[in-house]
Amino acid sequence: MHSKKLRDFVFRLHRYIGLVVGLIAIIIGLTGSMLVFHDEISEFLLHRQIGTITPSGDAYGNPKRERLPVEVILNRVKTTYANQPGVTIDRIYISAKPNAPVIVVPRKQESDLAELYVNPYTGVVLGNSQEIFSERFFSVVYELHYALLLGKTGYAIAGITALLMCILSITGILLWPGWRKLLNGFKIKLDAHPKRVNFDIHKVAGIVTAIFIAVTGFTGFCWNFSDFTKPIIYSVTLTRKPASEPVSIPVPGKTPLKLTDQLKTARATFPNTMLGTIYFPRKPEDALSIRFKLPQDDDENGLSYVYLDQYSGKVLRVDNILEIPLGDRVLNSFEPLHYGTFGGIPTRILYVFVGLAPLILFITGFVMWRYRHRTQPHIYTTSNSNLPN
Repeated sequence: MHSKKLRDFVFRLHRYIGLVVGLIAIIIGLTGSMLVFHDEISEFLLHRQIGTITPSGDAYGNPKRERLPVEVILNRVKTTYANQPGVTIDRIYISAKPNAPVIVVPRKQESDLAELYVNPYTGVVLGNSQEIFSERFFSVVYELHYALLLGKTGYAIAGITALLMCILSITGILLWPGWRKLLNGFKIKLDAHPKRVNFDIHKVAGIVTAIFIAVTGFTGFCWNFSDFTKPIIYSVTLTRKPASEPVSIPVPGKTPLKLTDQLKTARATFPNTMLGTIYFPRKPEDALSIRFKLPQDDDENGLSYVYLDQYSGKVLRVDNILEIPLGDRVLNSFEPLHYGTFGGIPTRILYVFVGLAPLILFITGFVMWRYRHRTQPHIYTTSNSNLPN
């Protein structure tokens, strides 16, 4: 009797969560599917617009070109904004791919300006993100995915929806009829009554994608509510909370060191590695942050950091991806789990279909709910509670 009441409760919870968050889940799911191969699509379209970057020698026998020093690229970019006071360089991304542009992000006051795409061998600015349709398009898709185009409010709504999607997946797994007879859990009777057909599609699509929806929902919730979830993850993993952000000590009358000297110090910390990203200080007390990609690192720009005092060049902190504590390893695992990159191309293709699942599950669930209310408008019975809506 108690198990029947529990199942009825789980069934109602599953149904009403699905009805409440279904439409938002569809938006998040479809935009997620579109973002799975965002990098490859953007790279393809970007090169079609800015042209091909070739480091190798040409047909005329010219030798292979070498990348320009970062400082040279920055100086050439700064000339673009020479007549715009208040514009600073906020960060620069250096790809390990030889045919990829260097991406420079200028900033004015509190807002980023359009990203600049720079040829790493000539220093020529090839274009900016406002001129590239694919970049503008995916920027909207990305903001729709994580914040529903509603700013901070949408950010919170998307985070709560992600958590409810996780709960929805767990309740769906508990209600799956395959626990009683495995074969029935994967059987679809296409010649049956429409309610039964929808139920069969719902149960199969649900069980196949449930784990992945739960994982993406949980990681999305943790990201959108990181101020709440990070301390919990550190506590559960018995990881000491990271120290406060490193700070520079301003010296009266002294300007920040040249980037050349700072890079020399940082490279000595991580020799024989690829420079990934440079984050420039926004305030006098901010540290210079330099990101490196180690050979063992799967992230394109790396996950190892060196923090330097911008005035003295002193190394303030080093974060080595190979030596980080358990809590940070858990947090770093969220990205491949959320984007489906943990298994290469096969899991990324799978995640495209996982993103379509909320649409399929909402439609089939809604149809079952409508049939239930059409045939039993005033009476609820638990005889059919095996059919999750």
